[in-house]
This record gives sequence, structure tokens and C-alpha cells, in this order.
Amino acid sequence: MAGTVSKKRGAGKSGAKGAKGARKAPAKARAKAPVKSRAADPRKKTRKGAEAAAKRPAKRRRARAPARPAAIRYHPGPPIADEAALAEATARLLAIDAEVVQRMIEIGGSPPLRRGEPGFAGLAAIIVSQQVSVASATAIFGRLAAELAPLGVANFMAAEEATLRRCGLSAPKIRALRALAEAVVSGLDLDGLSALAAHEAHDALVAVKGIGPWTADLFLLFCLGHPDAFPAGDLALQEAARLALGLKRRPDARKLEEIAERWRPLRGVAARMLWAYYRGVKQRAGVMER
Repeated sequence: MAGTVSKKRGAGKSGAKGAKGARKAPAKARAKAPVKSRAADPRKKTRKGAEAAAKRPAKRRRARAPARPAAIRYHPGPPIADEAALAEATARLLAIDAEVVQRMIEIGGSPPLRRGEPGFAGLAAIIVSQQVSVASATAIFGRLAAELAPLGVANFMAAEEATLRRCGLSAPKIRALRALAEAVVSGLDLDGLSALAAHEAHDALVAVKGIGPWTADLFLLFCLGHPDAFPAGDLALQEAARLALGLKRRPDARKLEEIAERWRPLRGVAARMLWAYYRGVKQRAGVMER
């Protein structure tokens, strides 16, 4: 009986110890468990990012420039080859924009024809006239035409550099004329440009190195009689448009092109009228000053 009791007490002590060990085990287990990183919770990171983004001022998006409308194709119609053709085209333009055209005619009179020589010689004369006075251009081209008579692609291609310089041509103008001659040999049909739409004929000419927009449009307008050619980069034309339309500022080339859409497909006639109108305004101003 006593032995039995001692066994029970021993069992009780060992059991108590075991119970205490059992109770302590979870604490050890908790101590050994890996500690979770604060950055491990993606929801906290998302919330912080959203809060920071809300505090930052919104970035302004740069507005896209509106797309330019596709160019409308206009048939150029017959070239303005003589005074009768110019008179007929003037009447048609008067029907398109009666108020402005009538005002220009009243001050500038009927526009002059001003036809130049077609082909290589005509375009060469315009290239020679770039950035020099009228007197100098006339003298230089006169010497060139006399030296290479008849002035054409073949004779120019065969001319030596010293000969061209002796005529008064600068190095850039010699390069431009040689590039033009080579383009004609390669298939550029200068006379055939009058049958193309104005922008197509313009693009074909400015593709030749040394020929700019102003030179191309003057050739189309005066040497080929293209009825819709329009040298929007000409300063006198811009100022004439400002005066004729009552604008506050002189339009630049792009703005003048937009304005001239009202005169298609007779912008070439409108250009002649604007120049004549500008000359008439200046003459009136001169009379008033006296």
C-alpha cells in the first residue's frame, strides 16, 4: 500500500513536470517561429503608394497638335498663256471671291501677265536672280545666255567651271544649275509640270538640290502659266494680303497658304492681283505723301 502510494506520488511529480514542460513548449515554439517582414504585406505597400500618388499634383498632358487635313486635289485647268486667258481667269476668280477681288482690282487694276521663258532657260534665269539686284541678275544672265547660246541643258553640262564663273555665277548657283541639268537628263519634264496639281509640280521642283519653294513657285507661275501656283513665302505677297484682307499682322507663309485656299484653283491669278494691289497701294501712299 505504501509502495503504491509512493509510486503515485512519483508519478504525480513526473506528471506535473511533464505538464509544466508541455505548457512551456508552445512558448519555445513561438520563439523559434520566423518573424514576418513588414514589407511582406503587399496591401500596405499598395495603400502607401496610392496615398503618395494622391498627394502628388497631377502631371499636365501635352496636347497633341491637330492633324493637318489631307490636301484637296484640284485640276489646274489650262495654263494662263496669254492676255485672253488671264482675263477669263480673272472673271472666274471674281465670281469666287467678289468682294476682295473687286477691291484689289479697283486699286491695282487688271493684273499683268508677266510671262517668262519656259524650260531650262526660264528656271535658270530665276535661279540667277536669287539674292541679287534686278540689274545684277539681268547682267549675269545676259552674259550666260550669250556664252552658252542657245542656253539649254546640253550646253550648260558641257560648260567649264571657269566659263560659268566668268559669267558672274557664284559656286552655289553653279551647283544648283548643274543639279537642275542633271535632273532634266534623268527625266524631270519641266514643261509637263503645268499639267500637274500645284503641290505636285512644286514638290517635283524642290526635290532638286538648290531649288527652293520661292523659285519653284515663280517658275510655275510665270514661266509655265500654272493657274494655281502660289509663292506664299514672298514677303510682298504676304504684306499685300494683310492690306487687302484688313489683317492686324502680316501672315507668314503657312498662314497665307491657308488664306489662299479661298482662291483655289486660281491662286496664281490671285497672286498677280495681290502684287498689283500692293503696288497700287504704295503708289497712292506716295501721292498722298507729296
